[in-house]
Amino acid sequence: MAVKVLVVDDSGFFRRRISDILNAARNIEVVGTASNGAEAVDLVQKLQPDIVTMDFEMPVMDGITAVREIMKVRPTPVIMCSSLTFDGARVTLDALEAGAVDFLPKNFEDISKDPGKVQKILAEKIREVAGSKTSNTLQFKSTGDKKADMKAKREAIREALKSSHTSTAPTASPKTPAPQVTRETKPTETRTAPTPVPRRSGSSIRSSDVKLVAIGTSTGGPVALQRILTTLPANFSKPIVLVQHMPANFTAAFADRLNQICKIKVKQAEDGDQLQPGVALLAPGGKQMMIDKRNGGTVRIIESDKRLNYKPCVDVTFGSAANVYHGGVLGIVLTGMGADGKDGSALLKKNGSSVWAQDQDSCVIFGMPMAVINGGFADDVLSLDQIAQKLVNEVS
Repeated sequence: MAVKVLVVDDSGFFRRRISDILNAARNIEVVGTASNGAEAVDLVQKLQPDIVTMDFEMPVMDGITAVREIMKVRPTPVIMCSSLTFDGARVTLDALEAGAVDFLPKNFEDISKDPGKVQKILAEKIREVAGSKTSNTLQFKSTGDKKADMKAKREAIREALKSSHTSTAPTASPKTPAPQVTRETKPTETRTAPTPVPRRSGSSIRSSDVKLVAIGTSTGGPVALQRILTTLPANFSKPIVLVQHMPANFTAAFADRLNQICKIKVKQAEDGDQLQPGVALLAPGGKQMMIDKRNGGTVRIIESDKRLNYKPCVDVTFGSAANVYHGGVLGIVLTGMGADGKDGSALLKKNGSSVWAQDQDSCVIFGMPMAVINGGFADDVLSLDQIAQKLVNEVS
Protein backbone atom coordinates (compact mmCIF):
# COMPACT_ATOMS: atom_id res chain seq x y z
CA MET A 1 0.00 0.00 0.00
CA ALA A 2 1.35 3.42 -0.96
CA VAL A 3 2.29 5.97 1.69
CA LYS A 4 -0.08 8.95 1.29
CA VAL A 5 1.65 12.36 1.49
CA LEU A 6 0.31 15.90 1.77
CA VAL A 7 2.79 18.52 0.51
CA VAL A 8 2.50 21.97 2.13
CA ASP A 9 4.43 25.00 0.83
CA ASP A 10 3.56 28.51 -0.33
CA SER A 11 5.89 28.14 -3.31
CA GLY A 12 4.08 26.70 -6.34
CA PHE A 13 7.42 25.58 -7.78
CA PHE A 14 8.33 23.68 -4.64
CA ARG A 15 4.91 22.03 -4.39
CA ARG A 16 5.06 20.87 -8.02
CA ARG A 17 8.64 19.62 -7.90
CA ILE A 18 8.24 17.76 -4.60
CA SER A 19 4.95 16.25 -5.80
CA ASP A 20 6.53 15.08 -9.06
CA ILE A 21 9.55 13.64 -7.23
CA LEU A 22 7.46 11.75 -4.68
CA ASN A 23 4.90 10.47 -7.16
CA ALA A 24 7.77 8.97 -9.16
CA ALA A 25 9.00 7.07 -6.10
CA ARG A 26 7.90 3.54 -5.38
CA ASN A 27 4.95 3.12 -2.96
CA ILE A 28 4.52 6.86 -2.33
CA GLU A 29 1.53 8.92 -3.49
CA VAL A 30 0.94 12.65 -3.09
CA VAL A 31 -2.76 12.88 -2.28
CA GLY A 32 -2.91 16.67 -2.05
CA THR A 33 -1.06 19.98 -1.76
CA ALA A 34 -1.64 23.10 0.32
CA SER A 35 -0.26 26.63 0.03
CA ASN A 36 -0.68 27.66 3.67
CA GLY A 37 -1.04 26.19 7.13
CA ALA A 38 -4.80 26.72 7.46
CA GLU A 39 -5.41 24.86 4.21
CA ALA A 40 -3.08 22.09 5.43
CA VAL A 41 -5.06 21.60 8.64
CA ASP A 42 -8.27 21.31 6.63
CA LEU A 43 -6.79 18.85 4.12
CA VAL A 44 -5.29 16.66 6.84
CA GLN A 45 -8.81 16.04 8.12
CA LYS A 46 -10.31 15.53 4.64
CA LEU A 47 -7.57 13.48 2.95
CA GLN A 48 -6.15 11.70 6.04
CA PRO A 49 -2.56 11.47 4.73
CA ASP A 50 0.05 9.24 6.36
CA ILE A 51 2.73 11.96 6.26
CA VAL A 52 2.80 15.75 5.84
CA THR A 53 5.78 17.71 4.50
CA MET A 54 5.55 21.24 5.90
CA ASP A 55 7.16 24.58 5.10
CA PHE A 56 7.73 27.22 7.80
CA GLU A 57 6.98 30.67 6.40
CA MET A 58 3.54 30.76 4.77
CA PRO A 59 0.64 33.22 4.58
CA VAL A 60 -2.58 32.82 6.60
CA MET A 61 -1.03 30.31 9.01
CA ASP A 62 2.67 29.52 9.47
CA GLY A 63 4.07 25.99 9.61
CA ILE A 64 4.62 25.80 13.36
CA THR A 65 1.07 26.90 14.13
CA ALA A 66 -0.18 24.41 11.55
CA VAL A 67 1.74 21.59 13.24
CA ARG A 68 0.15 22.43 16.59
CA GLU A 69 -3.32 22.48 15.02
CA ILE A 70 -2.76 19.18 13.20
CA MET A 71 -1.70 17.55 16.46
CA LYS A 72 -5.00 18.73 17.98
CA VAL A 73 -7.41 17.72 15.23
CA ARG A 74 -5.76 14.64 13.70
CA PRO A 75 -2.24 13.78 14.90
CA THR A 76 -0.18 12.96 11.79
CA PRO A 77 3.60 12.64 11.34
CA VAL A 78 4.96 15.94 10.01
CA ILE A 79 8.36 16.39 8.36
CA MET A 80 9.50 20.01 8.29
CA CYS A 81 11.43 21.41 5.31
CA SER A 82 14.15 23.57 6.83
CA SER A 83 16.86 25.93 5.66
CA LEU A 84 20.33 24.98 6.91
CA THR A 85 20.98 28.21 8.81
CA PHE A 86 21.27 29.05 12.50
CA ASP A 87 17.89 30.80 12.40
CA GLY A 88 16.46 27.91 10.41
CA ALA A 89 17.70 25.56 13.11
CA ARG A 90 15.93 27.54 15.82
CA VAL A 91 12.64 27.51 13.93
CA THR A 92 13.05 23.79 13.23
CA LEU A 93 13.52 23.11 16.93
CA ASP A 94 10.32 25.07 17.61
CA ALA A 95 8.52 22.85 15.10
CA LEU A 96 9.86 19.65 16.68
CA GLU A 97 8.70 20.87 20.07
CA ALA A 98 5.28 21.59 18.54
CA GLY A 99 5.00 17.97 17.41
CA ALA A 100 6.86 17.53 14.12
CA VAL A 101 8.62 14.17 13.82
CA ASP A 102 11.67 15.15 11.80
CA PHE A 103 13.05 17.65 9.31
CA LEU A 104 14.79 17.74 5.94
CA PRO A 105 17.03 20.41 4.41
CA LYS A 106 15.18 22.63 1.94
CA ASN A 107 17.55 23.30 -0.91
CA PHE A 108 16.05 24.56 -4.16
CA GLU A 109 19.40 24.22 -5.94
CA ASP A 110 19.55 20.50 -5.23
CA ILE A 111 15.98 20.06 -6.44
CA SER A 112 16.82 21.77 -9.72
CA LYS A 113 20.17 20.09 -10.33
CA ASP A 114 19.78 16.59 -8.93
CA PRO A 115 16.14 15.49 -8.54
CA GLY A 116 17.29 11.85 -8.32
CA LYS A 117 19.28 12.58 -5.17
CA VAL A 118 16.38 14.55 -3.68
CA GLN A 119 13.96 11.73 -4.49
CA LYS A 120 16.14 9.19 -2.72
CA ILE A 121 16.48 11.30 0.42
CA LEU A 122 12.81 12.27 0.54
CA ALA A 123 11.50 8.79 -0.22
CA GLU A 124 13.75 7.09 2.35
CA LYS A 125 12.76 9.57 5.05
CA ILE A 126 9.04 9.27 4.30
CA ARG A 127 9.11 5.47 4.23
CA GLU A 128 11.07 5.35 7.49
CA VAL A 129 8.70 7.71 9.27
CA ALA A 130 5.65 5.90 7.90
CA GLY A 131 7.01 2.60 9.24
CA SER A 132 8.48 4.19 12.35
CA LYS A 133 7.73 1.38 14.80
CA THR A 134 9.45 -1.22 12.63
CA SER A 135 12.23 0.83 11.07
CA ASN A 136 15.65 -0.63 11.83
CA THR A 137 17.94 0.26 8.95
CA LEU A 138 21.72 0.19 9.00
CA GLN A 139 23.42 3.43 9.99
CA PHE A 140 26.22 2.70 7.54
CA LYS A 141 26.21 3.60 3.86
CA SER A 142 25.36 0.48 1.92
CA THR A 143 27.22 -0.77 -1.12
CA GLY A 144 24.74 -3.56 -1.70
CA ASP A 145 27.15 -6.17 -0.33
CA LYS A 146 26.22 -6.87 3.31
CA LYS A 147 29.52 -8.55 4.21
CA ALA A 148 31.53 -5.73 2.67
CA ASP A 149 29.35 -3.15 4.45
CA MET A 150 29.87 -4.75 7.86
CA LYS A 151 33.62 -5.11 7.31
CA ALA A 152 33.97 -1.48 6.20
CA LYS A 153 31.89 -0.19 9.11
CA ARG A 154 33.95 -2.12 11.65
CA GLU A 155 37.16 -0.82 10.13
CA ALA A 156 35.86 2.75 10.26
CA ILE A 157 34.87 2.43 13.93
CA ARG A 158 38.20 0.77 14.80
CA GLU A 159 40.11 3.60 13.16
CA ALA A 160 38.14 6.18 15.12
CA LEU A 161 38.48 4.29 18.40
CA LYS A 162 42.24 3.89 18.08
CA SER A 163 42.61 7.49 19.19
CA SER A 164 40.90 6.86 22.52
CA HIS A 165 43.71 4.52 23.60
CA THR A 166 46.29 7.28 23.72
CA SER A 167 46.36 10.20 26.15
CA THR A 168 48.84 12.39 24.31
CA ALA A 169 48.71 12.04 20.56
CA PRO A 170 46.29 14.38 18.78
CA THR A 171 45.67 11.78 16.09
CA ALA A 172 45.29 8.04 16.11
CA SER A 173 48.50 6.05 16.42
CA PRO A 174 48.82 3.32 13.80
CA LYS A 175 50.65 1.15 16.31
CA THR A 176 47.81 1.22 18.84
CA PRO A 177 45.73 -1.95 18.73
CA ALA A 178 42.08 -1.33 17.95
CA PRO A 179 39.32 -2.84 20.07
CA GLN A 180 37.84 -5.92 18.54
CA VAL A 181 34.22 -5.69 17.53
CA THR A 182 32.88 -9.17 18.14
CA ARG A 183 30.34 -11.05 16.08
CA GLU A 184 27.60 -10.18 18.55
CA THR A 185 27.89 -6.52 17.53
CA LYS A 186 27.05 -7.23 13.88
CA PRO A 187 24.58 -4.64 12.58
CA THR A 188 20.96 -5.70 12.61
CA GLU A 189 19.92 -7.08 9.23
CA THR A 190 16.24 -7.78 9.79
CA ARG A 191 13.68 -5.26 8.54
CA THR A 192 10.74 -6.89 10.30
CA ALA A 193 9.19 -5.87 13.59
CA PRO A 194 10.25 -7.90 16.63
CA THR A 195 7.95 -9.30 19.24
CA PRO A 196 7.19 -6.37 21.59
CA VAL A 197 9.79 -6.21 24.32
CA PRO A 198 8.42 -6.21 27.89
CA ARG A 199 9.30 -3.11 29.86
CA ARG A 200 11.96 -3.59 32.49
CA SER A 201 12.69 -1.02 35.16
CA GLY A 202 13.60 -2.96 38.25
CA SER A 203 17.40 -2.97 38.24
CA SER A 204 19.38 -0.34 40.13
CA ILE A 205 22.74 1.28 39.56
CA ARG A 206 25.28 2.58 42.06
CA SER A 207 26.00 6.26 41.61
CA SER A 208 29.62 5.76 42.69
CA ASP A 209 30.16 3.41 39.73
CA VAL A 210 29.13 6.02 37.15
CA LYS A 211 31.91 8.27 35.91
CA LEU A 212 30.18 9.45 32.73
CA VAL A 213 26.62 9.52 31.35
CA ALA A 214 26.58 9.12 27.56
CA ILE A 215 23.30 9.58 25.66
CA GLY A 216 22.73 8.79 21.98
CA THR A 217 19.63 9.54 19.91
CA SER A 218 18.29 10.50 16.48
CA THR A 219 14.72 11.07 15.23
CA GLY A 220 12.62 12.35 18.13
CA GLY A 221 15.77 13.04 20.12
CA PRO A 222 15.56 16.83 20.52
CA VAL A 223 12.29 16.59 22.45
CA ALA A 224 13.39 13.45 24.33
CA LEU A 225 16.66 15.05 25.44
CA GLN A 226 14.80 18.18 26.52
CA ARG A 227 12.41 16.15 28.68
CA ILE A 228 15.25 14.30 30.37
CA LEU A 229 17.79 17.08 30.81
CA THR A 230 15.32 19.65 32.17
CA THR A 231 14.65 17.34 35.13
CA LEU A 232 18.29 17.20 36.23
CA PRO A 233 19.31 19.41 39.17
CA ALA A 234 21.98 22.08 38.79
CA ASN A 235 24.24 20.07 41.11
CA PHE A 236 24.06 16.87 39.03
CA SER A 237 27.32 15.18 39.94
CA LYS A 238 28.23 13.44 36.66
CA PRO A 239 29.56 14.75 33.35
CA ILE A 240 27.30 14.10 30.36
CA VAL A 241 27.98 13.71 26.65
CA LEU A 242 25.19 13.89 24.07
CA VAL A 243 25.15 12.52 20.54
CA GLN A 244 22.20 13.72 18.47
CA HIS A 245 22.07 13.10 14.72
CA MET A 246 21.89 16.67 13.37
CA PRO A 247 23.44 18.78 10.60
CA ALA A 248 26.44 20.93 11.46
CA ASN A 249 24.46 24.19 11.45
CA PHE A 250 21.86 22.85 13.89
CA THR A 251 23.79 21.57 16.89
CA ALA A 252 24.96 24.97 18.15
CA ALA A 253 21.39 26.29 18.18
CA PHE A 254 20.18 23.11 19.89
CA ALA A 255 22.85 23.36 22.59
CA ASP A 256 21.93 27.01 23.17
CA ARG A 257 18.27 26.11 23.56
CA LEU A 258 18.98 23.32 26.04
CA ASN A 259 21.29 25.58 28.03
CA GLN A 260 18.53 28.19 28.34
CA ILE A 261 15.90 25.78 29.66
CA CYS A 262 18.01 23.37 31.75
CA LYS A 263 19.42 23.81 35.26
CA ILE A 264 22.64 22.08 34.20
CA LYS A 265 24.99 23.72 31.71
CA VAL A 266 24.75 22.54 28.10
CA LYS A 267 27.16 23.53 25.33
CA GLN A 268 28.28 22.36 21.94
CA ALA A 269 31.48 20.41 22.51
CA GLU A 270 34.79 21.86 21.38
CA ASP A 271 38.04 19.98 21.00
CA GLY A 272 39.77 19.81 24.39
CA ASP A 273 36.69 20.54 26.52
CA GLN A 274 37.06 18.94 29.94
CA LEU A 275 34.36 16.63 31.26
CA GLN A 276 32.81 18.29 34.31
CA PRO A 277 30.00 17.41 36.73
CA GLY A 278 26.71 18.98 35.77
CA VAL A 279 27.88 19.92 32.26
CA ALA A 280 26.47 18.29 29.13
CA LEU A 281 28.59 18.44 25.97
CA LEU A 282 26.71 18.06 22.68
CA ALA A 283 28.63 16.54 19.77
CA PRO A 284 28.86 19.04 16.89
CA GLY A 285 27.16 18.05 13.65
CA GLY A 286 29.41 16.84 10.85
CA LYS A 287 32.15 15.66 13.26
CA GLN A 288 32.87 12.77 15.61
CA MET A 289 33.18 13.23 19.38
CA MET A 290 35.71 11.05 21.18
CA ILE A 291 36.36 10.65 24.90
CA ASP A 292 40.00 11.06 25.93
CA LYS A 293 41.52 10.25 29.33
CA ARG A 294 43.74 13.34 29.52
CA ASN A 295 43.19 15.81 32.38
CA GLY A 296 40.71 13.52 34.09
CA GLY A 297 38.60 13.23 30.96
CA THR A 298 38.27 15.49 27.93
CA VAL A 299 36.57 15.35 24.55
CA ARG A 300 38.24 15.35 21.18
CA ILE A 301 36.39 16.53 18.11
CA ILE A 302 37.72 14.91 14.96
CA GLU A 303 36.85 14.76 11.28
CA SER A 304 34.53 11.88 10.47
CA ASP A 305 35.57 8.83 8.51
CA LYS A 306 33.79 9.12 5.16
CA ARG A 307 32.58 5.53 5.50
CA LEU A 308 30.37 6.47 8.44
CA ASN A 309 27.02 7.96 7.47
CA TYR A 310 26.19 9.43 10.88
CA LYS A 311 28.20 12.48 11.85
CA PRO A 312 28.20 12.38 14.85
CA CYS A 313 27.93 8.64 15.42
CA VAL A 314 26.76 7.17 18.73
CA ASP A 315 28.84 4.01 18.25
CA VAL A 316 32.06 6.01 18.02
CA THR A 317 31.43 8.08 21.15
CA PHE A 318 30.19 5.10 23.18
CA GLY A 319 33.12 2.98 22.04
CA SER A 320 35.71 5.58 23.00
CA ALA A 321 34.03 6.06 26.39
CA ALA A 322 34.15 2.30 26.98
CA ASN A 323 37.91 2.38 26.39
CA VAL A 324 38.52 5.25 28.83
CA TYR A 325 36.07 4.50 31.66
CA HIS A 326 36.14 0.72 32.10
CA GLY A 327 32.90 -0.15 33.88
CA GLY A 328 32.19 3.52 34.62
CA VAL A 329 29.84 4.59 31.82
CA LEU A 330 26.07 4.73 31.83
CA GLY A 331 25.06 4.58 28.18
CA ILE A 332 21.50 5.59 27.28
CA VAL A 333 20.03 4.96 23.82
CA LEU A 334 16.92 6.96 22.97
CA THR A 335 14.47 7.18 20.08
CA GLY A 336 15.85 7.10 16.55
CA MET A 337 15.91 5.37 13.17
CA GLY A 338 18.51 2.75 12.42
CA ALA A 339 20.85 0.85 14.73
CA ASP A 340 23.45 3.46 15.72
CA GLY A 341 24.39 2.80 19.34
CA LYS A 342 24.15 -1.00 19.15
CA ASP A 343 27.87 -1.63 18.52
CA GLY A 344 28.85 1.05 21.04
CA SER A 345 26.56 -0.50 23.65
CA ALA A 346 28.19 -3.88 22.99
CA LEU A 347 31.59 -2.36 23.77
CA LEU A 348 30.24 -0.68 26.91
CA LYS A 349 28.83 -4.00 28.14
CA LYS A 350 32.04 -5.85 27.28
CA ASN A 351 33.97 -3.40 29.47
CA GLY A 352 31.54 -3.69 32.40
CA SER A 353 29.40 -0.57 31.96
CA SER A 354 25.60 -0.25 32.06
CA VAL A 355 23.16 0.52 29.25
CA TRP A 356 19.58 1.79 29.36
CA ALA A 357 17.26 1.80 26.34
CA GLN A 358 14.08 3.81 25.84
CA ASP A 359 10.94 1.71 25.64
CA GLN A 360 8.82 1.39 22.51
CA ASP A 361 5.75 3.17 23.86
CA SER A 362 7.57 6.44 24.55
CA CYS A 363 9.72 6.40 21.36
CA VAL A 364 8.92 8.39 18.26
CA ILE A 365 10.94 5.77 16.34
CA PHE A 366 11.97 2.54 18.06
CA GLY A 367 14.82 1.52 15.72
CA MET A 368 17.90 2.44 17.78
CA PRO A 369 16.66 1.22 21.18
CA MET A 370 15.21 -1.90 19.54
CA ALA A 371 18.62 -2.79 18.07
CA VAL A 372 20.25 -2.47 21.50
CA ILE A 373 17.52 -4.49 23.20
CA ASN A 374 17.47 -7.24 20.58
CA GLY A 375 21.26 -7.46 20.82
CA GLY A 376 20.94 -8.23 24.53
CA PHE A 377 22.85 -5.12 25.64
CA ALA A 378 20.14 -3.26 27.61
CA ASP A 379 20.22 -3.55 31.40
CA ASP A 380 16.97 -1.59 31.61
CA VAL A 381 14.16 -0.73 29.20
CA LEU A 382 12.54 2.48 30.41
CA SER A 383 10.14 5.22 29.40
CA LEU A 384 11.47 8.76 29.06
CA ASP A 385 10.02 9.73 32.43
CA GLN A 386 11.53 6.65 34.08
CA ILE A 387 14.94 7.46 32.61
CA ALA A 388 14.74 10.98 33.99
CA GLN A 389 13.59 9.75 37.40
CA LYS A 390 16.33 7.12 37.70
CA LEU A 391 18.99 9.62 36.69
CA VAL A 392 17.85 11.96 39.45
CA ASN A 393 17.24 9.32 42.12
CA GLU A 394 20.07 6.85 41.46
CA VAL A 395 22.82 8.66 39.54
CA SER A 396 22.87 12.34 40.49
